Amino acid sequence: MEKPIIGIIGGIGSGKSFIASLFAELGAVVIDSDSQVRQIYDRDDVRRTIREWWGDTAFLSDGSINRKAIALRVFTDDAERRRLEQLIHPLVHEDRRRIMAEKSTEPEVKAFVWDTPLLIETGLHKACDAVIFVEAPWEVRLERVKGRGWDAAELARREKSQLPLDTKREISDYVLSNAADAASARSQVRTLFPTIIEKKSQRI
Repeated sequence: MEKPIIGIIGGIGSGKSFIASLFAELGAVVIDSDSQVRQIYDRDDVRRTIREWWGDTAFLSDGSINRKAIALRVFTDDAERRRLEQLIHPLVHEDRRRIMAEKSTEPEVKAFVWDTPLLIETGLHKACDAVIFVEAPWEVRLERVKGRGWDAAELARREKSQLPLDTKREISDYVLSNAADAASARSQVRTLFPTIIEKKSQRI
């Protein structure tokens, strides 16, 4: 049977990766775009291109990519953001296809979860069998991102570059709350996962 693809969306700090990990507990393979991007930043060709664009300011003293400096640049300049996306996104898509091709024949794999911040903005949600919106109040999300060194202004600035949360919620097929404890979130995922798999099987 073809494996369902589940897209995870929500506000920054809503806990999308945590929800994705709960699906992984049930046999889903999680494809985390942030992890993919970190690996892509290590590629020599990508590093050369970034150095040509932005010089030494895009790198830390140890030679690694300065993601904070790049984020500051692209989140304040739409043209620079689009240029970076045109470089990175095709490589992420290629890596995603490779992972799915490798895992699709493994019987223990029940589904694929795409944990991708720009799932809707890039149109990837159209390839998903189910899109899940992870809901959490602003105050909860702000408290979570403080661990990244962000304040309210930084959270608001980054969210401004994405689609409004109301729009994401409307596009979604399901809504999961991640404002309480882990047990509550796990229970919701365990209830929803069989439903998604069953719906996929009915379409085939």
